[in-house]
Amino acid sequence: MDLKTFNKRTRVIGILNVTPDSFSDGGLLTDKKTLLIQVETMVSQGVDILDIGGESTRPSADSVDLKKELRRVIPAIKTIRKHFSTPVSVDTTKAEVAEQALAAGANLINDISGLRFDPDMVQVALKYNVPVIIMHMQGTPRTMQQNPEYKDVLSDISAMLLKQIKWAESQGIKKDKIIIDPGIGFGKSLEHNLTILKNIPYFKKLEKPVLIGHSRKSFIQKLLGIKNPKDRDEASAIISALSAAKGASLIRTHDVTRTVQAIKLSESLTGCQISGG
Repeated sequence: MDLKTFNKRTRVIGILNVTPDSFSDGGLLTDKKTLLIQVETMVSQGVDILDIGGESTRPSADSVDLKKELRRVIPAIKTIRKHFSTPVSVDTTKAEVAEQALAAGANLINDISGLRFDPDMVQVALKYNVPVIIMHMQGTPRTMQQNPEYKDVLSDISAMLLKQIKWAESQGIKKDKIIIDPGIGFGKSLEHNLTILKNIPYFKKLEKPVLIGHSRKSFIQKLLGIKNPKDRDEASAIISALSAAKGASLIRTHDVTRTVQAIKLSESLTGCQISGG
């Protein structure tokens, strides 16, 4: 996967949670038939990358053991690969899950720990020569929303991302194989999330494609009072359009149709395709 092409337009990553307990779609994709229907739908809607996750990272979520995560993720990737050529990212913090996922046909590692939880993750990325998404998270999914604090949210997040970028590159990851994600909702208050979204160009200073993953998250409920996560798709699409206009290279979403439409409108109204990284 060539990240150099990501500066031509904003890419859409479709979320496929093969978990029983994810915050908005847990338990919906736990059999082959429903998974394939959802993948076919996303592909027809214009998704660029499919993101497979087998461990819920919602606030207060418990960790999942390796064998259970493998049982969820690997058959799903193999099933997708039999029918679709769309690039697949594996959403995991475990090197063994990433390795088996890549062997099964995945193309990208999406590590919410920013390569911090498993020291072997970077070697897996090197072995398969795939891009990595380095995300910022304060704490762990179990603790991250327990009163998150920053001296300066933008500089603190940027410093952590830069540290992990430099470490990954020192281990041999090529500069053009790294995507960054400031981690909306991962150890962030409402104000922290809004500050990030208002200042996406700040993170572009790191000279990497920037991913924004705001879809259906609880800060939208705090702003608009929308309790049901699925009812937050319209608001999520508006944020997608604004994020694309500010230079986001990738948008991670549950609702591919609205997101694709939002990005196309954003491109049209700004008079050019969105430059991302």
